[in-house]
Amino acid sequence: MESFEDIINRLEVLPSQPAPQSDSFVSEGCFEDAAAAKTFILAGNATVTLVSKKSKERFTFRVRASEDGQVHFVSLLNGPDNESQYAYFGYIRREVFFHGGRKAKVAYERPCVQGFKWAWENLVKGGISPSLEIWHEGRCGRCARKLTVPSSIASGFGPECEGKVFG
Repeated sequence: MESFEDIINRLEVLPSQPAPQSDSFVSEGCFEDAAAAKTFILAGNATVTLVSKKSKERFTFRVRASEDGQVHFVSLLNGPDNESQYAYFGYIRREVFFHGGRKAKVAYERPCVQGFKWAWENLVKGGISPSLEIWHEGRCGRCARKLTVPSSIASGFGPECEGKVFG
């Protein structure tokens, strides 16, 4: 198993000044804008895949909001059924990621947890590393309905949910 130090050494650190962000996406479903990716992840019912451009390694995560929307529970896809085989490992509260401790089904030291933590911290700072791709699954980040309109696929939100998320 890879050590924590090995994982950190593989991760690229963003400069203190984040690169200017655009309002566009690299392609349908792949976020280029950090604010858009962060909004999608915290929408309440999001599934995202993080892909390393260097290693081509990828992990898929499900992020669900609590009933009051104050906490977002993070789980890792850990089986072939991408609808139900997720393992809880942490939560986001006030834009800070926390490992789930004893309740977590995935250890803090695992590359998937460290990768999510690193990507989330960079999103909060306003940047997406050039070595990372963040993809949504083609479903609305708020209601999880399948997206069919090209502009909705690009943004990650259906027209009704987009109005509710962006007010």
